[in-house]
Formats: sequence, C-alpha cells, structure tokens
Amino acid sequence: MKPHALVTNDDGIDSIFLHRLVDALLPDFTVSVAAPAFEQSWIGRAVTRHGEIEVIHSPALFPKGVEAWAISGTPSDCVNIALGNLLPQLPDIVLSGINIGFNTTETLILSSGTVAGAIEGALWNLPAIAFSKCVPNHLFANIQQSNGQTEGDFTDSLIAAAEHARRIALETLKQPPTKGTVVNINFPASTNTDSPIEQTVPAKVHLGSLYAQSSPGKYSFRYSDGITFEPNPQSDREALERGSISRSILDFARIGQRN
Repeated sequence: MKPHALVTNDDGIDSIFLHRLVDALLPDFTVSVAAPAFEQSWIGRAVTRHGEIEVIHSPALFPKGVEAWAISGTPSDCVNIALGNLLPQLPDIVLSGINIGFNTTETLILSSGTVAGAIEGALWNLPAIAFSKCVPNHLFANIQQSNGQTEGDFTDSLIAAAEHARRIALETLKQPPTKGTVVNINFPASTNTDSPIEQTVPAKVHLGSLYAQSSPGKYSFRYSDGITFEPNPQSDREALERGSISRSILDFARIGQRN
C-alpha cells in the first residue's frame, strides 16, 4: 500500500507549484490536498478564530484518485481541518508547498504560511516537510500573479524540484525526524536532477521595517532582503547561492528546553 500524503500550501489551491508537487508524488503516494481557496502568503501560523470557514470538495482540480478540498482559511486551518475532520485516518506525512519563492532565514520562516502548514502537521506528531522554490527576481512578479505559470528552463527547474521533493518525502518516511520537527527544504533557482542537498541552519538576517508610508496615515508592505548580521557558510541562504538544495531541521519540540 502506498503511503498517504496530505498536501497543503499558502499560494492557494490553484498554484501550479502545488500541482507540480502533487503530480510528482502520485507514482509513490496516495495524495490528499487541503489547501487555501486563495493566497495566504506571509500569514505565519494564523488560525481563523472568528467566523465560519468554507470547505469545498474539489477533486476535479487534480488527477483521478486525489482527494482535494479548497478551504477559505489559512494553511494552519487547512491542515487542522483535514486532520481533524476530513480524512478518515491520519496520513503518513504532511507536505506543504511547493512555495513560490524561498523560505529561508529565521524571520521569513516564522512568517511563512507554507512552513506553518508543515508545523501544524508536526504538532499532530506527523512527519512534516515544507518545500519552497527560489524564483529569480526578474521572474517573481509574473509567476506569482499567474498562479505559478512558468516557461522554458525554469519549468524544467520546477519539475526537477518536485522530483527531489518526492524522493525527500520517501526518505523522510524511512527515517522520520523527531516528533514535533519540521524539515524545511528550499530549492535553488536553477534546480536540476544533480543538485546537491546541504544540511543547513536558518540564516540570521535583520529585515528592518517591512512597511513604507503610502499615503498620509497609511503604510504598505515593502519587501526587503535585509542585512545578514551573522554570516555563516552553513546557512540556508548561502546554500541556495551556491546552487544547492537547503535542508534545515526546525525542532519545535525543543522550544523552552535548557539543553
């Protein structure tokens, strides 16, 4: 029997990056998808406290045999609702992504809805992996606005990343991490079948203000790459710059421990 993977993301259920991941998983996994009905980027581990969340059964969006739900909530909502209400039994693994853009550095990781989806799985004591894909700056806006449409060499790079994701998921099931742990995977912009995987730590970066005044009394989001204040060749950001796949372990089971 194939292992069962629950897949979510924060770019929304229509994201082609999500669909590339699902397509790559199908030869080796039974796949269920519980993903936001619309983009939920930069929302972290937000949970919808007030109001109702709509869940729409949406298997027609995916290949035959994939169960899927479009959910009007955050990635954390999606995984929690799926694990607690939609699936007849818990899956073998929770996978989140592939995110449009990287999720490296301590600051971005804690802001990421994609990572948060994996965290929710880890909090249910399930193996959990977050997958993100670096996108070159000159392509990012068009890819994001088109729900992940790619072309040329970058399409090949995304397909290669999805294949790596499948293998990483299988390997993680063979050697599961400690309960309460998220494996955070970031693929470089030019991922190929031979891209090496490096064990990394989140880079320490100061982003400063993420907002600029847009009109009197109002401020709008403005992304910044920030300043690295503790350079580390073993960091996730530097691994991507070398063209390697970054693999970081986020151990939430150790929060508050003295040793």
